[in-house]
Amino acid sequence: MSTAFLRAAALVAASTLAITLAACSGGAAPDAGSSGAASGDKSIIVITPTPVGSNNFLQLAVDGAEQAGTEYGAKVDVYESKDPTSIQQNIDAAVREAPDVIVGVSFSVLDQFTQAATDYPNQQFLLIDTAPDTPQANLTAAVFKEYEATYLTGVEAGLLSQTGKVGVVASLDTPFLHRWVDPFFAGAKSARSDVQTSVQYVGGDNPFGDQARAKAQALIVAGTGADQIQAAASGGNLGVFEAAAEQGFKAYGVDTNQCLDSPGNVVDNAIKRVDVAVVNGVGSVFDGKAGSITAYGLAEGGVGVTGLEDGVDSSQCLIAQHPDVIEKVKAIRDQIVAGELVVQDPLLG
Repeated sequence: MSTAFLRAAALVAASTLAITLAACSGGAAPDAGSSGAASGDKSIIVITPTPVGSNNFLQLAVDGAEQAGTEYGAKVDVYESKDPTSIQQNIDAAVREAPDVIVGVSFSVLDQFTQAATDYPNQQFLLIDTAPDTPQANLTAAVFKEYEATYLTGVEAGLLSQTGKVGVVASLDTPFLHRWVDPFFAGAKSARSDVQTSVQYVGGDNPFGDQARAKAQALIVAGTGADQIQAAASGGNLGVFEAAAEQGFKAYGVDTNQCLDSPGNVVDNAIKRVDVAVVNGVGSVFDGKAGSITAYGLAEGGVGVTGLEDGVDSSQCLIAQHPDVIEKVKAIRDQIVAGELVVQDPLLG
């Protein structure tokens, strides 16, 4: 995790920034796939840090780009990277194409995008889920207060646990990913002060997509007696859900409604509306308002939980069977939105 990201996250967490600088217009391939949402004079290139595959977070970003392409009449291409070297190769290829905006997804691309924005001041860049240390006129960014949504799933876990033990399976032990660990435990403890916690990390060569390793770590956590486990292993979450089906514990998904991926095993989801951030970010560039950094939390509608959304009864999330818990979580959500309850951001220590 770069110090640049940590400082930017700290600044954004304190208050949502709306820093609008003078916009610089971009100009116009890949070594990966493309998906033309629309064809027109405008163009968007999305660069992912890893193949999209079963990574619902990356798929949300692609979906958002395609929606933006439809709204703005822009052609959309997706360059899927495999490692840091291919990320740089894809950035170089995208710059040669000179699209109206190049979108980078996740903190994994922060340093390379920040440098590219400096090297190519006439090219517009958009960062999703990370932000630069110093605002730049040609670099727009969107970050999320994931910890607010994870606190809510933690509250649910504390209220629903029969064993008094909850856990988390996360991709890596990094400050950023602790946004899915620490707040989950804090929420659980707010609901049940004597709750015990356990965490395991996937690690390995593919921490964000290794379903087998994620499943193995979930089984370790379940072995401690945890009956409510937050899955924060990105593409590896399906492995956690497999373990839940086998061992009988209940899981929590992230980013999208993952109850649909494993009906009967997932209680709720810490939703992150990456697609909305991409659409809004692209819109800022196209509307001449580039250079801003925006934070999306519960108050901004950028994060949430499926249990508080319309249609929860048909979501296949187990939380729908607990209307009393939903009402308690709704009250806590409202306290956070009103500023009466502040959830600590793990990035701030």
